[in-house]
Amino acid sequence: MDKDAVARYLGFGAPFGQSQFAITRGNAFEAQVKADGCAELLTLLRDRLGLAVPEVAYDDLEVVAGNEGREVRHARTRRLLGRALDSGEGTLFDHPLLRLEIAGQPAYLEPDVIAFQLEGRLHIIEIKSFAVVDGQAEPEQVAAAARQAAVYVLALRRLVGELGHDPARVSHDIFLVCPENFSNRPTATPLDVRPQLAVLERQLARLTRVDRILAALPGDLTFEEGDGLAESVRTVEARYAPDCMATCEMALFCRDEARACGATGALGRSVRDDLGGVDSVQTALALADGSLAPSDDLAETAAQLRTAARLRAEALSGAEALGGAA
Repeated sequence: MDKDAVARYLGFGAPFGQSQFAITRGNAFEAQVKADGCAELLTLLRDRLGLAVPEVAYDDLEVVAGNEGREVRHARTRRLLGRALDSGEGTLFDHPLLRLEIAGQPAYLEPDVIAFQLEGRLHIIEIKSFAVVDGQAEPEQVAAAARQAAVYVLALRRLVGELGHDPARVSHDIFLVCPENFSNRPTATPLDVRPQLAVLERQLARLTRVDRILAALPGDLTFEEGDGLAESVRTVEARYAPDCMATCEMALFCRDEARACGATGALGRSVRDDLGGVDSVQTALALADGSLAPSDDLAETAAQLRTAARLRAEALSGAEALGGAA
């Protein structure tokens, strides 16, 4: 389905995506870093980070003999990475196409670069156009880049495992390449994405398979524009979180739906994850005040909620006492 068209038809269209200026700037910076077989990138890895990168072999996997098909590109990525893992030859793979199963469906992923043979391990290199000023970058942008890179690391580890090698040959340390200060001069920073990998694997394990979702839906369900479109969309559960506002065309529609039903995700992804299987604010409050008996799988969460409610009540009571004394 065309999510942007559906959102606009439902009256929840949003100016989604980067500005054209930001896209153009990002593309120009990436092209600069990758020019001449990633010459500038190699200089960064050798000089700035002090890595012992030997003479390199460079492969561009964006197009295979004029064919941009995903299956063809993925097959070539598998073949070249398998050869590199077996022989120890091969260094840089540009625009590789990886595949990761999400809820039973394959999703294709395209990292910026995979660097091979950095101390015998594969590394994801992510190129971003946000600036690093005096050694610091915007924390939210770095966190988003780390989450994105963690998906690539997991997909690459699963591919390496399928090829008969140890998935640990894919490093959890990625390299983030950004403009330095207010220039277009790139700088590279190692980034450990183990925390993001742990969260990602838990999330993937908890996802309901797409075929199970489809089996529970009406056979004549359609997302084509028409009078019943809003009802059709609402038959599929939304997993809204404020982060969706930056990544999904349907975010405004799902936010409205989440607020209407009191979903915990509307309070933030971290709140929803901390509450585990508690999907609504009303349920969380009922568990906190003891008016709802928890099931066995929610006993620990309920105990934490009751403790939080007690501490809040004590804090408010103390504040009132101080106010009265003043």
